[in-house]
Amino acid sequence: SSGINAEWPLRPGFEQQVKMSDDWGNEPDATETWGENAADDNNDWSNNVADEPESEATDIFVFGKWNPGEVQMKDISLTDYVGVKDKYAVYLPHTSGRYSKKRFRKAQCPIVERVICSMMMHGRNNGKKLLTMRILKHAFEIIHLMTGENPLQVLVDAIVNSGPREDSTRIGRAGTARRQAVDVSPMRRVNQAIWLLCTGAREAAFRNVKTIAECLADELVNAAKGSSNSYAIKKEKSTDCDSALIPLL
Repeated sequence: SSGINAEWPLRPGFEQQVKMSDDWGNEPDATETWGENAADDNNDWSNNVADEPESEATDIFVFGKWNPGEVQMKDISLTDYVGVKDKYAVYLPHTSGRYSKKRFRKAQCPIVERVICSMMMHGRNNGKKLLTMRILKHAFEIIHLMTGENPLQVLVDAIVNSGPREDSTRIGRAGTARRQAVDVSPMRRVNQAIWLLCTGAREAAFRNVKTIAECLADELVNAAKGSSNSYAIKKEKSTDCDSALIPLL
């Protein structure tokens, strides 16, 4: 009855497939069962997962420990150039972003990662980002033990205090060059502060029994307090004093 020639041997399971094909025409019409399932259509869609409001995102802690949401910016002019909280918050300051491809794009880089990149200097240290990440991580632990504060707050305060607000530039040609006092842009203040802090820590650790993490922690704590024991603060004050001696035109 299935229309299969008995002379040909059937593959295993083929009879079952043929029986299923014979029953296809006996399936109930979808319109006949629509009324029976009408009660199921009146579900409470208030429990739909897609309609639920998104739960508040958990706070992102740098190195899994330090909360950037607590950081307060004391200098409002540097707010756009010191990325700490909100979209700049990262668990691990290793975003692999191409921040040097375009001018001013490095302002979008998390400030912790900028300090890490600045520590990779002087040839033999180039490219050792995981090493400098570990150095800064240890420095944060030391800062917290020394001060009891959030190390991110100490870092931001150190950058605010270390950037020179006034500098001098050369005006004129080689024969008649003279110095002119100028104000420093917020972007350059942050750049100078990071460079001075890292340079001071590097020089302090050279030929010293103290580790680079300990020297970096000391530099950041002293700079955050505005102490003259900080290399960055001494350089910042000397820059401001030198430019103050030059009259503004």
